[in-house]
Amino acid sequence: MQELKQLEEIDRDIRRLKEIAGRLKAAQPEFPALVRNADRILASTKMLELNVCDLLDLAAE
Repeated sequence: MQELKQLEEIDRDIRRLKEIAGRLKAAQPEFPALVRNADRILASTKMLELNVCDLLDLAAE
């Protein structure tokens, strides 16, 4: 049960990271390095989402 709560908290944090990276990317489209790094962050958060999603599915069973 504690593990499930921790996974849910991690999931919320990942969603926040994704939101912040998206805002950074949208706020400064004329700053290429920021856009590229935000894209990298978004790709990494996607992988984290997939990993945590799998764990949450296993925990729910």
